[in-house]
Amino acid sequence: MTIDDALRAAVMRGIERLDAQLLLAEVLGQSRTWLFAHGDEPLEAAHQARFEAWTARRAAGEPFAYLVGRKEFRGLTLAVSPAVLVPRPDTETLVEWALDCLGELTSPRVVDLGTGSGAIALALQAERADAHVTATDVSPDALAVAQGNAQRLGLGVHFTAGPWWAPLGERRFHLAVSNPPYIAGDDHHLEALAHEPRLALTPEGDGLQALRDIIAGAPAHLERGGWLLLEHGHDQADAVAALLRDGGLVDVATRQDMAGVRRCTGGRCI
Repeated sequence: MTIDDALRAAVMRGIERLDAQLLLAEVLGQSRTWLFAHGDEPLEAAHQARFEAWTARRAAGEPFAYLVGRKEFRGLTLAVSPAVLVPRPDTETLVEWALDCLGELTSPRVVDLGTGSGAIALALQAERADAHVTATDVSPDALAVAQGNAQRLGLGVHFTAGPWWAPLGERRFHLAVSNPPYIAGDDHHLEALAHEPRLALTPEGDGLQALRDIIAGAPAHLERGGWLLLEHGHDQADAVAALLRDGGLVDVATRQDMAGVRRCTGGRCI
């Protein structure tokens, strides 16, 4: 079987051609461009077997990032595994807003609640070297992934285990960010996300419980004037804004992601 034969077979299994090309390039340790010039070269049996195994898993819905073990996020290459969500480009909206909120603050204290792979915390630390960034997660496996990313990238984020604010004691922060589970427990979209950790996708029920818990704890952990910024579902902006106002936060606002979806809502503590 040649390279072109393998790619055609993968597409016939339902794999998008770009995914097939990227997977085969990964298997061969070459660039996607290299494939174009070597399509008639035969595949070694070991490479063919690995490629066919990967394409079978991809056809079954397993995320590309889990197959290759990494994902790019704001210029950082992050290791990922089924213990964590695959970082999405939409989450960069949250990072950009957080950087705006930090503004001219010197040595700000920042916390990322439910850090997963560490994407948000590490991006903020990379772009604000003077910040003191803490990240929490209830999952030991997720924390291990995040800590590994921090060590490999040389970024000094402090990680601590526990749900939301619980492991932080009486510490206060200038900024808190979170991309918590927010999908309703009966949402049909969960079927397409079956390979990712359910705990990180949904709090069950109406999908708002994690957001409620985070907002409830904000006044005790934010400095006066500190911001809480939350990522949420495409149809949850109004509900989250109401929760923030009911929780005593002010200057409540929402930002759109790259697709124009109202993706993040936040407020300021008084």
